[in-house]
Amino acid sequence: MSRQLSRIMRPDDANIAGNVHGGTILKMIEEAGAIISTRHCNSQAGEPCVAALARVERTDFLSPVCIGEVANVSAEITYTSRHSVEVQVNVMSENILTGAKKVTNKATLWYVPLSLKNVNKVVEVPPIQYARKEQEDEGKKRYEEQKLDRLETKQRNGDVILPVINPEPHTVGYSQSSLIHLVGPSDCTLLGFVHGGVTMKLMDEVAGIVAARHCKTNIVTASVDAINFHEKIKKGCVITVSGRMTFTSNKSMEIEVFVDADPFVDEPRERYRAVSAFFTYVSLSKEGKPLPVPQLLTETEDEKRRFEEGKGRYLQTKAKRQAQMQQQAAQQ
Repeated sequence: MSRQLSRIMRPDDANIAGNVHGGTILKMIEEAGAIISTRHCNSQAGEPCVAALARVERTDFLSPVCIGEVANVSAEITYTSRHSVEVQVNVMSENILTGAKKVTNKATLWYVPLSLKNVNKVVEVPPIQYARKEQEDEGKKRYEEQKLDRLETKQRNGDVILPVINPEPHTVGYSQSSLIHLVGPSDCTLLGFVHGGVTMKLMDEVAGIVAARHCKTNIVTASVDAINFHEKIKKGCVITVSGRMTFTSNKSMEIEVFVDADPFVDEPRERYRAVSAFFTYVSLSKEGKPLPVPQLLTETEDEKRRFEEGKGRYLQTKAKRQAQMQQQAAQQ
């Protein structure tokens, strides 16, 4: 089963340099994933349901999409467990004047089907047919890995961002940012909960503000580490999207972003952490060339600890990329 969406990129989709916001692409990716997952989960007789986004694996932005280009988003279901669906999504940009095409994004998303009658009930997923037994085994391995990572992320998710008075330039407090958004009907699914793509777009906006404040240049999304959706966000909630710089290399910035929800309507509940992720940005010149990133100045022990953790993620990603390049070179 596969699904494709296409849309021409407009000026309101892009930044001042004409590059389409990473959040716009993430939203399109999620829309394609939600459609194909919901269709599959309702393909057999059973309880009607809607697929809800649970996790987005690491996503690299391989090439920018520009105003006037068409973004073609294709989605395919690659694994199903009893209660979840894995969707692989590719994004290809197309210059409709020249016909030139290029792959800009590859993403893996996980969905769970929620009953239309009871939003707290996860229904069973119809199994898919695999061409080879190895495909099922590899999918099961990915399923177990993401399940463990979601649990570990949720356990360490208690941090809050506090305002800093008169912060110095290039410190964490200087660039940290927050955005407050009232969840309305247009943000939500049939079940009355926020679309994952809406949340990701807001997260990317905040991360972009943090990056721009830090380096004062044009910035673009380079990648997003796994985005974990810990709890649903209901219509009528007020959400606070907060971001802070955690690590800088010579040419990249890592920004931690999390979403807290305040249920104000018909639900006497305390604020809770709904989503968390790490975004990576790069700084570009007016000609689109990479620029050096100012070093992040850490002041507290927590900031130093987060910097070292970010450095570890950066080195791990760099090592994986080099290994992939060596493997591709060996195959040629």
